Amino acid sequence: MKFSLSVRPLLAMTMSAAVLAGCVSSAAIVPQPRAQPQAPVRGPAGAVTVPIGQPVPSAMPRPAGPLDPGFRRAPTGLSDRIRELWRTFPGKTGIAVQRIDGEWTLSERGGELFPQQSVSKFWVALTVLDAVDQGRLSLDQRVRIGPEDLTLFYQPLAARVRSQGSVTMTVRELIETAITHSDNTANDSLLRTVGGPAAVRAFIAKKDLGAIRFGPGERLLQSGTAGLTWQQSYSVGRNFESARALLPAATRRAAMDNYLANPVDGASPAAIASALTRLARGTLLSPESTEYLQDVMSRTRSGPRRLKAGLPPGWKFMHKTGTGQNLGGMTAGYNDIGIATAPDGTRYAIVVMLGSTTAGIPARMALMQAVSSAVAEYHGR
Repeated sequence: MKFSLSVRPLLAMTMSAAVLAGCVSSAAIVPQPRAQPQAPVRGPAGAVTVPIGQPVPSAMPRPAGPLDPGFRRAPTGLSDRIRELWRTFPGKTGIAVQRIDGEWTLSERGGELFPQQSVSKFWVALTVLDAVDQGRLSLDQRVRIGPEDLTLFYQPLAARVRSQGSVTMTVRELIETAITHSDNTANDSLLRTVGGPAAVRAFIAKKDLGAIRFGPGERLLQSGTAGLTWQQSYSVGRNFESARALLPAATRRAAMDNYLANPVDGASPAAIASALTRLARGTLLSPESTEYLQDVMSRTRSGPRRLKAGLPPGWKFMHKTGTGQNLGGMTAGYNDIGIATAPDGTRYAIVVMLGSTTAGIPARMALMQAVSSAVAEYHGR
């Protein structure tokens, strides 16, 4: 199956041989509760070019709210473009796009659960900032991190902890490190400080965020996905990878299959898009915490060639990525979620989640770029 001519050249080049067998589209355009219209921030006019190959017109200043033709319904053609990208990508893929300053959402497999991996750091940050808003925590509160608190995989803090014996950081510093660097130890330290997984689950329930699960924390999540029982010695060097490599192949496969079938950290793309929308609208946190978290997310360093790379010059993007373990060339969870802002101030929540795929990393990134590029291309139509 080949991509249609509407799909970007890079995406077609990297994935022209990919075939997705037996998937059933679940595209939907779902009316959303009407938000109070806000005046747009005017941006420069002129043509822009999508980095991955197809020129699109820039969004021209236009009326905000119900008079805007894109306020109540998705632009004609955007749903078909997203569906084609979804249909032709190999593996289990979920996509959701929601106009934050409007009334529409579109999705493919938007209601199904996908492994979040480090996307779940977003919920930890929200829970911590909600506790700050309620006066139960302070951004200046200091947290000690010792060797017993180290996790696994990406944790730049580990080197400091081992060289100094322990490290003390403020909650503010931990949020910055967990979101912008995706540091697992920083995130688990925040999680411990705010009350553990139960506190995050309580926040998700209190805010009625929908189909979003929160797992047991990085150490238990990753060891369980691999088929191991966590030991603190796994936090040292490559001990975890060495122990995982010694497991029988059948054990690893069974653990991975169980995780993918029923991810303990699963979330639906539509629910995540809705949560991003509510954050941007200011209905999840105080105005101060809302502005702070969006500012932190705008400095995320991971995934520069995922959704962000598909947006034309003049667009802004704040986001959080997530990447799972590999087994036999298949990755369990390859994600990017964020808020894209057009030059005229119109905002979109964009979510792309790859639950399992054997497609190479360039093809995964090309898919994400094509999705965000499509949003920009159809903006203003």
